[in-house]
Amino acid sequence: MDLKEREIIGNQVLVRTIYGNIILTILKALAGFVAGSTAMISDAVHSLSDVLSTVVAMIGIKISNKPADATHHYGHGRAETVATKILAMLIMVTGAGIGWTAMKNLIAGDFNVPGSSALWAASLSIVIKEWMYRYTRKKGEEIKSNALIADAHHHRSDAFSSVTALIGIAGGRLGYPILDPIAGLAVAILILKTGAELYWQSIQELVDHAPDEEILKEIARSTVTTPGVINVHDIKARTYGPLVYVDLKICVNRHIPVYKGHDIAHDTVNHIKKHLPEIKDVLVHVNPCIHVIDEFDDRPHCGHCSALPRGEMLLGDEELEKVSENLQNHGIEEGE
Repeated sequence: MDLKEREIIGNQVLVRTIYGNIILTILKALAGFVAGSTAMISDAVHSLSDVLSTVVAMIGIKISNKPADATHHYGHGRAETVATKILAMLIMVTGAGIGWTAMKNLIAGDFNVPGSSALWAASLSIVIKEWMYRYTRKKGEEIKSNALIADAHHHRSDAFSSVTALIGIAGGRLGYPILDPIAGLAVAILILKTGAELYWQSIQELVDHAPDEEILKEIARSTVTTPGVINVHDIKARTYGPLVYVDLKICVNRHIPVYKGHDIAHDTVNHIKKHLPEIKDVLVHVNPCIHVIDEFDDRPHCGHCSALPRGEMLLGDEELEKVSENLQNHGIEEGE
């Protein structure tokens, strides 16, 4: 999927959820004021924050899809990470504001018996927001957009807050009016938790957190199955918004010419990208294979790989057998 198609899909999802959130915000606010429900008004504020967060996500996706330029040699992928961080802060500020309002009502003993309109609004919100969560998350995973996935979690937190609001409103109508502001406070805690988790996720990306181990294993598998590669080691990878950058070292037959080693490195990059479309770039360092056998391991192996075994740690038995076969087939004698 190219960057333009990714941006189009992302914007379609976000525009649809903006319209949905605007409608929900208006309905919840009207129901909250008419019914006199603190929980429903808090839920309306949460939906309003969803509108703002979606706009931020749209901006982040648009900027992150800009190509590399003279001042951003690696592209603008971090813009999406920054957008996720801003989203998280918006969510936490929203949660803090809702919690403060609920606490003031509890301390002041300002309890109202909510009207029935709040019940209907909360029920409708639960259904719509859960659909928004599932739809947005599916599309976010499809285009590998962390900002879109973050926005999906915001929809899910809004669905949870509507569930909590529904419980509080129903409790208030059943003769326990204190449950309404308590529900508002519970909504605030849920929102703060969601915001904190997303904030931590964005921090992890900004400090070059490695991708999932399964991605690292696939990188190792794709590398050792590339024709001409004897072994792989010292694999390093970092997330960059929706993309992944990789550095690794491969061992090749030490007797082949330089241009042949360059061709093998080029084939390695293409092979990895074929299996992992999210890989943006791979920097391959080519080492000559030093064939050794030591007293602790009678299998032939490479001196470079033994010194830096990160690649072999990611390989399964089948791939390790392939490496051993590669060493045997190249027929490099010990000490050459």
